[in-house]
Amino acid sequence: MDQDKITQIIDTVIPVVTNYGMRVIGALLILIIGRIISGLLGRLVDRALGRANVDVSLRGFLVALTKIAILAFAVVASLAKFGVETTSFVAVLGAAGFAIGFALQGSLGNFAAGVMILVFKPIKVGDLVEVAGYLGVVQSIDLFVTVVNTPDNQRVIVPNGKLTSDVINNVNGNGTRRVDMIAGISYADDIEKAKAVCLEVMSRHEKVLSDPAPYVGVNEMADSSVNLAVRPWCQGDDYWTVFFDINQGIKEAFDAAGISIPFPQRDVRVFEEKAAT
Repeated sequence: MDQDKITQIIDTVIPVVTNYGMRVIGALLILIIGRIISGLLGRLVDRALGRANVDVSLRGFLVALTKIAILAFAVVASLAKFGVETTSFVAVLGAAGFAIGFALQGSLGNFAAGVMILVFKPIKVGDLVEVAGYLGVVQSIDLFVTVVNTPDNQRVIVPNGKLTSDVINNVNGNGTRRVDMIAGISYADDIEKAKAVCLEVMSRHEKVLSDPAPYVGVNEMADSSVNLAVRPWCQGDDYWTVFFDINQGIKEAFDAAGISIPFPQRDVRVFEEKAAT
């Protein structure tokens, strides 16, 4: 091969190598810079969400979504360096995303509901709630489901879409609760004395709040008893302790004060028929 042909080949190859080499270098630089920016922006988003007290699960998802978005943009930009028609590429990605979204619409609905729960916080871990027909304590709130433990230790997994589409009863969401109880006394007993005894029992209990003040009033004139409405207030976590203790305390105090607790009674009269003569 003579010198002229070698020179001609070199003159042809060098521009091609140089051109594509610069494109490869440019694409690599775009990817590297995109990776660096995604890491920096991810950390900034994580710090901002942390200062805003956003839930850890949602924070992790938003940080990952931010990084993926930056990296996807970097990949598209690097492909453009090689002359790839990115418009059609983005259209294909959009169509694929639409198809995936349609197939996973139920899961995406639960995900959207999970984001709403984590952002607006109608319930939080540790709350006693009534949701989807179940009463229990919230164990965890994830992006797709919420886990509730019932009082008899059953684990109920509620899809977030079901949870947000129905009424949520956050039983101790306000911090304090009123404990509603009934104490029956005989019609022959002194009502004011019985009310004073109930108030005394509640005032001695360390978990009964003084503000709002406990209340006792006549609730019903029943068939066999005068029913008193007993209404102490307590912290949400102390509800059952107060309920059981006050019921027992009232029974013991009524016994000590000579106040009877009646039970349903029925008078039976027997008539003797005389034999016909």
